[in-house]
Amino acid sequence: MGLVTCIDVEKSFVKGKETVEVLTGINLDIEEGDFIALMGPSGSGKTTLLNLIGGLDHPTAGTVEVGGKPLKDMSGRALAKWRSENIGFIFQFYNLLPVLSAQRNVELPLLLTKLTRKQRQKHAATVLEIVDLADRAKHKPGELSGGQQQRVAIARAIVADPTLLVCDEPTGDLDRQTADEILGLLETLNRDHGKTIIIVTHDPKAADHAKHILHMDKGKLVAEVPA
Repeated sequence: MGLVTCIDVEKSFVKGKETVEVLTGINLDIEEGDFIALMGPSGSGKTTLLNLIGGLDHPTAGTVEVGGKPLKDMSGRALAKWRSENIGFIFQFYNLLPVLSAQRNVELPLLLTKLTRKQRQKHAATVLEIVDLADRAKHKPGELSGGQQQRVAIARAIVADPTLLVCDEPTGDLDRQTADEILGLLETLNRDHGKTIIIVTHDPKAADHAKHILHMDKGKLVAEVPA
């Protein structure tokens, strides 16, 4: 059994009097240290599956396990604590707080820990060095380029040393050169720091950076393509 296991996972939403099936019969096993690209047309269920793996939502049926833990068995508080310790989230639009410096944005996940302020600052400084932004630590998001903001978001995602990074279109708002730089950074985190990465993307060039490419269509996994 791998780091992430989905067993007969289904997800549906009720819209008015209609039930909309978003995911059906998802069976998936992702090994620790893997780098997966999840591709497919809009509405195929990619982000929904990513949210289930990240513990942001629960399946209607079936089981999602991460690190051998069935997520549906956790209380809301336990799940929030588990997410903060095990999952790093990276989104398309960065989700940085504009009034805080890069350093303070990166420190935010550590406020849920017992680390002292000095320890939080040290951890944040370390990951800002990893993403090559140590010289921008005091800059606010509005003073940074899109690529630099995404690097801050990546630093925030890894500051608590999570096992798994889930990334929803992390290069969707970036130009090609900047996108390639961000993808190269994710490859480094996978190769040199042992992070398991799942990335949702529409971009074949982004998917080429992954070790495995999975395709979804109409809520089902339909194919795996060698990366």
